[in-house]
Formats: sequence, C-alpha cells, structure tokens
Amino acid sequence: MPTPPTTPAPPDGHTADPARTRADLHKHRPDLVTAYDAALPAARAAILSRLLNALHHEPIPGVTHRAHHVELSDGRTLTAPAAATLPFATPQPGLTAHLTDSDRSRDEAHDDPAALLRALDLGPHTERLAREIDNSVANLALAYADPPPTRAAQERRNAEGDPDGLGRLEQRVLDGHPLHPCTRTRGGMTVADVLAYAPEHRPVIRLRRLAVPPARWYGDTPPVLYAHPWQAGRLIDRYPWLTDAGQTEPVRPLMSLRTVAPLSGADHVKTAVDIQMTSAVRTVSPAAVRNGPRLSALLETLTADLPLTVLRETAAGAVLIDGRPQRHLAYLRRQAPRITATETVLPLGALPLLLPRLATDPYAWWHDLVHRLLPPLLTVLDRGVALEAHGQNTLLVLDGDRPARIVYRDLGGVRVSARRLRAHGVEAPPIEGDLPSDDPDVLRTKLTAAVLGTVTAQLVAVLARAGADPARLWASAAAAIRGTATDDAARLLSDPLPVKATTAMRLADDPLDDLWTTHDNPMAGA
Repeated sequence: MPTPPTTPAPPDGHTADPARTRADLHKHRPDLVTAYDAALPAARAAILSRLLNALHHEPIPGVTHRAHHVELSDGRTLTAPAAATLPFATPQPGLTAHLTDSDRSRDEAHDDPAALLRALDLGPHTERLAREIDNSVANLALAYADPPPTRAAQERRNAEGDPDGLGRLEQRVLDGHPLHPCTRTRGGMTVADVLAYAPEHRPVIRLRRLAVPPARWYGDTPPVLYAHPWQAGRLIDRYPWLTDAGQTEPVRPLMSLRTVAPLSGADHVKTAVDIQMTSAVRTVSPAAVRNGPRLSALLETLTADLPLTVLRETAAGAVLIDGRPQRHLAYLRRQAPRITATETVLPLGALPLLLPRLATDPYAWWHDLVHRLLPPLLTVLDRGVALEAHGQNTLLVLDGDRPARIVYRDLGGVRVSARRLRAHGVEAPPIEGDLPSDDPDVLRTKLTAAVLGTVTAQLVAVLARAGADPARLWASAAAAIRGTATDDAARLLSDPLPVKATTAMRLADDPLDDLWTTHDNPMAGA
C-alpha cells in the first residue's frame, strides 16, 4: 500500500473551526465553553497579528506594495495598527484590519484572520490556508481557555533537578510558533483528540508498542514500532500484521506533540503522526532513521571542546512496505538532557514565560545567555554543520536563575558541509536527504533564520516590553558573534536577518519548499 502524501487533506470534520470546536466542547468539556468564548477574541487577535506581519514582510502573491499599509494588485488597500504588524506583537483582543476598495467605496472591517484571508483571495490555495487558520484560532482559544493552574516561576523552581521538569515546563507553552499563523493547527485531529494529546492541555499518555514481522523491519533495533496512541489504532486497522505488544511507561508530549519524554527521565521518543502541525505532517523520514546515529557521532566530535551538548539519536526503526521504509511507520529515540540538582532545563521557546522574572538585571543576564548560545553554534557552523537552533530544538540550562549551558536536540533539519568538515580534518559521514550543502548562504540561513531572526529577536522583544533597551541587547549579541572570529561572523553582523516565510509557503503550490524573507539587521554597525 503506498505511503500517504506528505500533506494529506485532513478527514472531513476532523479539523474543527471555532464554531465546530465550541459545539464539540459542549459534548466533551462543557466546563470549558464559557472560558473558550472569552478566549476567542484574544486568539483571533494573536493569529491576525501573525498574518498581518506576514503580509507586511513575506513574498505574498497579490501584494504589490508595503509601507504603513499593504496594497494589492487589484487596487485594494489593507490597513491595521502598525504595532500589530510587527514581529512578535502582543495585540489586544479586538484587533481589526480594514480592507478598502480602490475607489474607497467599500471598507470591510475584519477581526477574524481566516475571514480576512478569504476576502483578500491570494491565489488558488487561499482556502487551504484559511481552513488551517480557522483551526489554529480554535485550538489557540482552547489552549487559552485551559491554562496551567500554577505560576510558571513556581513551576520552574519545582523543576530544578527533576527529570520530569522539562516536560512540565514545555507543556506550559500555549502560543506555539511566535510568527506562524498556523501556530496551533492540528490537521486531522478532532477536538477530543486535541484535548487528549496536545501538550498545552498537559496530558500524560503511554505510547503503544507494535510488534512488526522481522522481514518487514528496517533498523538496528528489535522489530518493535513505538507508536503514538493517536496513530497506533489507525496503523493496526490498516496493517493487520502489526500486533499490539503493550504500552510504554507514562510519558509527556513535549512542544512538538509527537515527541514524548518519560516521566522517569528515560530517553525521549520521536513518533510519526499523520497530523499537520504548522507547516508539515509530522512523520519520521527514512533519511532521519538512517542519519540520526551518523550525525550524532559527527556532532559529538565537532562539539567535544565546546559548551554545547547535542543530544544523541541512539536508535531508530521503520516498517518496510514493498521493501521501502515508511515515514508514517517509523520512530527514533533520543537522549534526554541530564541536569544537576540545582539546574533547570527548558526550551528557548518557553523562556518568554519566565524571562522578565529571571532577568532582574536584564543586561547582565542577556550577556550570559548570548555568550553561551551564539559562539558555540557559530563554531559548529564554521566546522561544517548548521544547526536549526529554533526555540523548540534549543534548550537552555539554568543554574539557579543564570544561563549555564546550551543543549541541542533534533538533527532532522540540519545542513552538513563536506567541504567545511574536510577543512577541519573531519570526513563527512554518508548523509541522506536534503541535508548536505556546501553553499555558505544555505548554511548561514539555516542557522541564523532560527537563532537570530526568530529566537533572539523574540527574546529581545520580550525584554524590551519589560523596559530593556533593544539596541543595547542587540549590541551584546553582536559582541558575542564578533568574538567568534569565524568567516561567517562578519556576514551575520551585516546581512539582513533571514526568517522563513511560512505564510507564503502555505500559499505556494508546493507548501514544503522553503521560502525566505528578511528583516533589517539591528546589529549592523553595532
């Protein structure tokens, strides 16, 4: 049986819009209906702001001019409060954009981002994206309606030295991707599924172990597929020769939903789920199954003298169909981070929850962070591997309240330069898929779009809202980069900052092809 397409249309009725979500809550969680209604305006504003930012900065079809407003090729004009169009904005509920005809005879007010997108009509894939945005709004409102019961600062203190602390902290993140309007899309899941499995609802689940006939197994592990419970029943129905071999110990879904952390602190497991989240259906490619151990060994060599821990991918496997490993029937296992009794580990994407309380002296704290984060990443880039150091993949270890060290996980999105490796006396291992590249622009973009254009820029925005001077923060980041003295450093300090154009990608014929936009570099001249 052929592998499902990478971006399948979700089953009818499974990707709920706000109205369908509300109706389903009456059946599954009637206690949340009132809170959901109250949360919808904030969720609409958060997603609308992300969409407006994309319209002002990304290569969107039909957009011909961007200044204080957006002009469309048919003469219409879109206006909105300027602050709401900026990256990482924090708009108030009720945010509204106005779409005006060329002769100003008609002015439409839109506070619903999906309705605005449909009115804009930006090409043949407008409706696809509008459905995804509807679902993102619904799931974000559901997250806002069901917040964690304790303060993030107290949770962080409780997580010191606790192997389950990382999972608990990751499950506190409600907003997801800070720039993507599909930040909470869960294509293919029902509302009941979201409540049962999405990390922002703080579930503890168990994976299913599915025994695979040995002749159908690919990998160097016993022929057992570790399957997400959402996926497992569908797989058994489709492939009756898979047999249930019991459940795992209790695990917490992390920020990515399909990657789970055992409460005991044992290795994490990345599963395959035929669910679209943000820009892709989250399966495990055959290349990832093969590359993980090879890249782990390579990065262990490259980082041996650096204050950067790359979590090894220690095991992986996939089921063979017609002799080929299948991405929807695969998993991999990854080391869990290790911390001491006084340390806490959390993803950089969770840091905005804690940052104003941690950084009582924002400039000293920020200096410690950027000097621990940026130099080792740039050194690894110079040596031949561009890590995709975004807020979900990159972890900060705090000792008390101070940044102590950086941990990196997930090798699926890196880029590997055989030429740079050879220049440092290292032979590149066999790497499959789209990971190999010797193009310096490709390598720099992979790293900087994540760690500078998104992570650093978001954290600067958070500290600036708390009163810090963003120019001073960026100058500190520039000093950390300048101190590496690599060939890439000068370009990072002068080139515009790249950011993935996620909305333009969702409107493209092939939504998986990377598209990029750029922002002014606040470190230029610093």
